[in-house]
Amino acid sequence: MPQRDKVTFTGGIDAALAGLVEMPDGDPLAYALFAHCFTCGKDIVAASRISRELVKRGFGVMRFDFTGLGHSSGDFADTNFSSNVRDLVKAADFLREHYQAPSIMVGHSLGGTATLRAALEVPECQGVVTIGSPADAKHVAHQFEADIAAIERDGEAQVSLAGRAFTIQKQFLDDIRATSVEEIHRLKADLLVMHSPIDATVNISEAERIYVSAVHPKSFVSLGKADHLLSSAKDSEYVASIIASWATRFLPNENSKGPEVSKGEVFVAENDHKFKLNVFSDSHQWQADEPVRFGGKNSGPDPYEHLLASVGSCTAMTVRMYADRKEWPLDDVRIRLRHSRQHVEDCEECSDETKPCQLDVIDRDIELIGELSVAQRERLLEIADRCPVHRTLTGSLAITTNEVTGASR
Repeated sequence: MPQRDKVTFTGGIDAALAGLVEMPDGDPLAYALFAHCFTCGKDIVAASRISRELVKRGFGVMRFDFTGLGHSSGDFADTNFSSNVRDLVKAADFLREHYQAPSIMVGHSLGGTATLRAALEVPECQGVVTIGSPADAKHVAHQFEADIAAIERDGEAQVSLAGRAFTIQKQFLDDIRATSVEEIHRLKADLLVMHSPIDATVNISEAERIYVSAVHPKSFVSLGKADHLLSSAKDSEYVASIIASWATRFLPNENSKGPEVSKGEVFVAENDHKFKLNVFSDSHQWQADEPVRFGGKNSGPDPYEHLLASVGSCTAMTVRMYADRKEWPLDDVRIRLRHSRQHVEDCEECSDETKPCQLDVIDRDIELIGELSVAQRERLLEIADRCPVHRTLTGSLAITTNEVTGASR
């Protein structure tokens, strides 16, 4: 069954924002962050339907209520377009910390306009989707055009939007007037623009402005006879199916055939010609990367995390194998590892005895769960030190480096 997590995080103006993270059975292909339309909420029909369809297609999806809307706290009157952008960046930060940073950012209507700006601050984002979105935030003023004079005169006014009353302050007008379509040119991610030619709220000419302002790679899909809110379930399903298919162009395809790798070998190849790497064995494929703070996209474990995983997994397998052979009641084994570098004054391996030596240290905490005797526990900890990877790293290890040409691979 798909998993649904209700989450809360701090938004761009320090309000507590309510979100929902939905995940498919198994590991998600990638995570998507969805931004709802102006004055709407995360539970609007289009947002919920598109999210559910993406989950069915293997994606994890987070949607949330912007500040002052839905179940989020804060006063809508204190928000503006810039605060919506900050809310989105904070949502991406939350995903990065608790799940995985969004590879795709999707925005509906003004949510799409905000997503175009927020994606510039989410380095892991590889694809941006706009659905019925204006090219800049100034467009939203058309929805309360009759009240602009009052807002300018009095500093704020109560306006009716979709049958609901909202307070719009002058600072909101000043903020949206400062936005520019030219910012779209800075977008580095793939772009998919989706718009209905009969959209009565945001004219399709806005989609043209977005498309012309963006650099390649970019795509456009017409939504036929869909209305602005995608009130038809078929339209929402269609949008989700297109997003899922389009994303396969830049997301890793686990089913794609990789390079030929012999048993016992590992092949490493660059993915983005920066730090993101594709790693292949004879029957598996995974990724390595550096954290964002080091210039990577955090799309996979870093080299030392791979090292710790190798030690930890080998330790757990070795302990399990021994306990099963002895028929000991080991219910579970859990291992936590940390890597650090320590300077020590007394070290036999130091070539220069007058200088302190730096040692790489792996701290390994082992939790043995089960009705084990003291003697059994002590023996299993001894066996842990005999795992093959442990012995390789602490023994005499030599690494030889050879240059090979492409023809020899």
